Parts: sequence; structure tokens; C-alpha cells
Amino acid sequence: MTRRTALRLGLSGAAMMAASPVLAQLQITVTGGNFTPMPIAIPNFASADAAFGAEVAQVVRNNLTNSGLFRLVDPAGYPAQVGDPSQTPDFPAWRSTGADAVIMADANRAEQIQSSLRLWDTTAGAQVTGKSYGTDASSWRRIAHIASDAVYTGLTGETGYFDSRVVFVAESGPRANRVRRLAIMDQDGANIRYLSDGAQQILTPRMSPDGQLIAYMVLDGPTSSGIFVVNMATGQAQSIGQFGQMSFAPRFSPDGRRLVFSVSNGAVTNIYAMDLGGSQPQQLTTGSAIDTSPSYSPDGQRLAFESDRGGRPQIYVMSAAGGGAERISYGDGSYSTPVWSPKGDLIAFTRQSGGQFSIGIMGPDGSGERILATSYHAEGPTWAPNGRVLMYFRDPGGNDGSQLYSIDIWGRNERRVPTEGFASDPAWGPLLS
Repeated sequence: MTRRTALRLGLSGAAMMAASPVLAQLQITVTGGNFTPMPIAIPNFASADAAFGAEVAQVVRNNLTNSGLFRLVDPAGYPAQVGDPSQTPDFPAWRSTGADAVIMADANRAEQIQSSLRLWDTTAGAQVTGKSYGTDASSWRRIAHIASDAVYTGLTGETGYFDSRVVFVAESGPRANRVRRLAIMDQDGANIRYLSDGAQQILTPRMSPDGQLIAYMVLDGPTSSGIFVVNMATGQAQSIGQFGQMSFAPRFSPDGRRLVFSVSNGAVTNIYAMDLGGSQPQQLTTGSAIDTSPSYSPDGQRLAFESDRGGRPQIYVMSAAGGGAERISYGDGSYSTPVWSPKGDLIAFTRQSGGQFSIGIMGPDGSGERILATSYHAEGPTWAPNGRVLMYFRDPGGNDGSQLYSIDIWGRNERRVPTEGFASDPAWGPLLS
């Protein structure tokens, strides 16, 4: 897969940064594994509090290098250790460091944190992006994430994903008696907040499209479960209901008004949908198969789901209103946990074959299947808001527990996402800004 985007200059975030649109010479070209990250220089942000400016800059450095698209030029060789967005850079000096782009920004905090950023093409000697923004003083890391998104967009032409959060299941204790708590964190693993006390066994949390609600399954014994929705603003949790013996695998519709989920009765599991206003659930599949893990397409018109109606679990696609379904997975092994990309161009999945688990992607018609990562136990992919990065969890077995990992859609840049303990079932939320 090749992506080539020319950088556009003159994106103005404030009057002082206005510039005439011109075409820069910089390009990011991604061709599968044949890719060289762009060298970029990120001096400390100018600030009345120098330590704070350095701290914000370090988060931006981490974000951009963790994306795999950028290589940080060693700050020891910078001609200036602090960037000033009000000044035009000394382009020959910055070019001599090997940097194709340089960020000049400031960050100051009072009742609110205010920041200005200018991104420069060192070869063309021209501005790529200018932006001014602010956030609450208690959320200073958002300044760094918003800055990172501005740079990512300026240099790739695509939406960033750094100013976002991930809900997941935080796990602790011995494997035979593991405590599972609902938790949320920044996409880079910072600012972890626990939303439940561990009294209930929580699984498969999913965030609403606006990031205000979280739906999840509560396991009540080995053969019973129900679905709950918690409001992030109030902290109040509401039972959606328990239909059949077990209700599980909830996921929101793209407009956030409906939930789709699975209901199990004996050996049969079917998919249902219902309005969050409290209507009775509508059955979407019928028969004697196990149909589960439903996921809406971004336009809300179709559902991808897992079914063993053909003998072993495979991925199918059907209308969001139910009816006939088309099988789209035909590789070796079993397929599960399909999740539609926010862009609508890909479906992520888990595949089990030859005693190994793999995370992969395919087109909505099953074409172009590609395996991104394989290990002893890997599953539960979830998409970043821009549809170009996946997060999932791995469990090494034994007495250890699962951990979260991310990888891009080219199968590069796999890395562990830090959490305080074991973690599973990640669900990426929308951009906050």
C-alpha cells in the first residue's frame, strides 16, 4: 500500500500565522515495509516555565516518533534548544541537522493553557502549518496531543489520532481469581482513571461515537451476563437489560442512538439491536448458529459479524436491518471480532490458525486480506479515530496477564502501550478536539 501526500502550507490558526497557500516539497511516502521515517526537529516549547515547555515538547516527540512516520533528530545538535513561534527559523542551520521539518511552538499556563505552533519545511523555507489553541490547566497533556495532531495532519494530509482516549479492562490479581475494572486512559497510556471498583466482572467495553457513553458486559456467574451503559459525565451506570441467558458484545451505532449486541439461549446466539431510549430489542439474525461480535459500518447501513453457520467462525456482512448475509473471510483458520474502520475502507479481525492468533485487516468485500501481527494469543482489535492505527491485546499465558499493543495498517511499528497492570479489551474513542 502506497500513500503519497504533498504538504500544504498556510493553514492558519491565528492572524499572526496567516500565509498564502503554496505547495511544499516535503512528502511522506509509505510503501509497505519499504519506508523511511521523516526526520523532524522538535525543540522545547518556549514558556515562562522552561521545565513545562520541555515537558510538553517531550510528549509531542513521543507521539510523533511512536507513530512510526517520523524520526526525531537528536536535540543535542539543534542550533536552538527552544523554539519561538514568533520568529522565522534559521533554515540553513536547521537543514544542517538533517531535519526536513522543524516545529516552533510555545506553551504557557495560567487559568488556562495557551499554545501557538508553527511547522516549517526547512528545505523550502516555508511554513506548513500554523495553529493557536488552548485547554484547561488541569489537562496540560492535551496541549501536546493537539500539537501532535496538527503536525501529523500537516505532514501527511490525514487526521491525527493523538488527542483521544482508550477505554479498556484493567486486570489484576492471580489468573484464577482476576479482578477486572473498567478504566480509561489517554491513547499513549497516560492519565489512567478507573471507572469501577472491581466488584463486577466487566468485559468488552465500547465507547460511543461522541465519547460520552461506555457500553460493557457484566458477567454474573459462568452462564449469565447483562449489558450496562455508563455516562462519563455523571458516572451513573444503567442496565440495558438481560435478554436470554447471556447478553454480550455490545457496540454503538455510528449516530450513538442504538446498541447492537448478541443474545445467547442455550447453544444458539443471535444478534439484536435496540434504541437507547428503551425500546424492545429487534432480532437481526435467526437460526441455530452462533452469531456475535457485530460492528456497524461508518454509514450505519451494514453490519459485520462473526458466525459459525458455515461450520466454523467466519466473518459475514449483512444489512443493519438484518436479512441475508454474505461471507467475506476465506483464509485458513477461524475468524472473529470484526471491527469496521472509521474510514469504511477496511475491516480488522482476529484469526486463529495453526495454534496462533493473528490480527489482520481486509476490505469490506474480503479482498486484500493482510496479517499484521501474530503471537500465542492476540485478539480484540480496535481502530484509532483516523483509521490508520490499530490497538489490541496480547496474553502470553501462564501466570502473566494480557497487555495492550498498537500497530499501523502496514504491519509496521508494533509497540506495547504502557498500563499500570494487565490490560485487555481496548476500545479507542473519538478525537476530543
